[in-house]
Amino acid sequence: MTHFEIERLDFTKEAVRAWAPRDHRNTNWPVVYVLDDAKAGGKPAVRGGLNDVYVGESRNAAGRMRQHFESSEKQHLSTVRVIVDATFNKSVCLDLESYLIRMLAGDGFYRVLNRNDGITEADYYDRGRYRETFREVFDELRRDGVFTRSIPEIENSDLFKLSPFKALSQDQAVAVDGILEGLFEDLEAGLDSTIVVQGDPGTGKTVVAIYLLKLLVDIAALTPGVDVDSDSLFSEFFLPGYRELLTDIRIGLVVPQQSLRESIKKVFRKTPGLRPEMVMTAFEVGFAEEDFDLLIVDESHRLNQRANQPSGVQNRNFSLITQKLFGSDDKTKTQLDWITAKSKHQIFLLDAAQSVRPADVPAELLNSLVLEARLTKRHYPLMSQMRVQAGSDYVGYVRRILDATTAISRPQAVAPEVFEGYDFRLFDSLVEMRAEIRRRDAEVGLSRLLAGYAWAWKTKTDKTAFDIEVGDCQLRWNSTQTDWIASPKSVDEVGSIHTVQGYDLNYAGVIIGPDLCYDARVSKLVIDRGSYFDKKGKENNDVLGKKYTDDDLLRFITNIYAVLLTRGIRGTYVYVCDPALRAYLRGFIPSVV
Repeated sequence: MTHFEIERLDFTKEAVRAWAPRDHRNTNWPVVYVLDDAKAGGKPAVRGGLNDVYVGESRNAAGRMRQHFESSEKQHLSTVRVIVDATFNKSVCLDLESYLIRMLAGDGFYRVLNRNDGITEADYYDRGRYRETFREVFDELRRDGVFTRSIPEIENSDLFKLSPFKALSQDQAVAVDGILEGLFEDLEAGLDSTIVVQGDPGTGKTVVAIYLLKLLVDIAALTPGVDVDSDSLFSEFFLPGYRELLTDIRIGLVVPQQSLRESIKKVFRKTPGLRPEMVMTAFEVGFAEEDFDLLIVDESHRLNQRANQPSGVQNRNFSLITQKLFGSDDKTKTQLDWITAKSKHQIFLLDAAQSVRPADVPAELLNSLVLEARLTKRHYPLMSQMRVQAGSDYVGYVRRILDATTAISRPQAVAPEVFEGYDFRLFDSLVEMRAEIRRRDAEVGLSRLLAGYAWAWKTKTDKTAFDIEVGDCQLRWNSTQTDWIASPKSVDEVGSIHTVQGYDLNYAGVIIGPDLCYDARVSKLVIDRGSYFDKKGKENNDVLGKKYTDDDLLRFITNIYAVLLTRGIRGTYVYVCDPALRAYLRGFIPSVV
């Protein structure tokens, strides 16, 4: 039964003055309100291409409105909607406030004016029932023009998944709190610092990176004397003393992967305090005129060592940057060294097991970075699985069955492990798996086919060709490298590692190509070098005199498939080309009945 009401009024002193005495709940009851710059009739007013919105909660809504009239940031807002419910309490209002902030940021039509000072997944009595009410509130606000898209559409979008307003898990919140404490301690002492955040796929490393950047920008921009909600998670960092340590701070977010970098830039364009130019490549950092106070590096395992780059220009730039920073073209220097040389403080987010190319920074360097951070007490592990609904056990399970050093045997009598609530299945027909992915996409969206780089990219030059041909099934590689998952044709295509690393899907249909095989004689996974078509994925490093053996290539290929098999939130489907590998994996993955 619906208890709530949404009262809509003009955001003017006269309107609020007339409204306040009509009901005691307007001045003495916990409520949530939405302020925006909508015109009469609920049609948003586009101001310079931006539509602004602010969400708040208060026990004295009328009094809070009067405070907002004094804010220069909110004087242009024109409409207020107050959500009142006889059963609401402070905990419910805080939760509804954060829910609406997240959904508005994900909708993408508004620029959310809220600070990011501690949105978390807090628990309280009867939360499940209240969350049902939240959806009803959403529907009512959508009918009134506040939202432009449905809940599933928003939750499937990059704007939602990469939003700086994401609610942190307890695990992530502890890490962010520790990082802030350590960073401010080092800033106050005038010490340089290196912080490492380490986590498996799906533990939310990218979310932590974006959240941290927004939080630091908000602390730095805080106007002295502005009230901060003491109930918010990171309210202590908005107290006097912290803002001063961030005066004129120069921060950058380094994202090695092009697709993910462009998606994050989209989010930053719609977020006050964040700018797309804050999101950079390591090359842009190296060439920057000024140094940085802080560089946050996402997917640090994808930074490069000295190797043959994708273009002659990048080869030259690698040399130029190294000479500029270190005085000579020291070929042992990596992009990790660039980051350290260009900043006083660094936050590296990494997972060495997601290194997928020989040019990536060597695992031993990443391990040294982790060890050093542990010794200086600047190491923060992320353990909770935020993506895969099967939990962290699933990620470990996938990595064990793809262990490049030894394949684990499984007695025929033992059934494959089942992950409750997670759809993990092995298909004998690629046609059937493709049909199931299409069905899932129609049902919940964001369901895609993925594959290892085991087929040549013919369609790069011939759009009429097919790249992947397995029996009667003909498929094409991703037609774009940027934001492929959200592109209109993606459900009809197959994504590679370079388009999906760092992203979520609802369902992933993974094609394990003929590049990965199983040798039953020695009970080991092996590779077919001739069936692996990523030239940069198997190229020897002549610059450093490194040659990559089949064992090295096996590690990269199994890492790739481990990444692909951990993209799906609700389920992962698998088709295997090599018959012996399919037979081996049948002992670990439930087969389609």
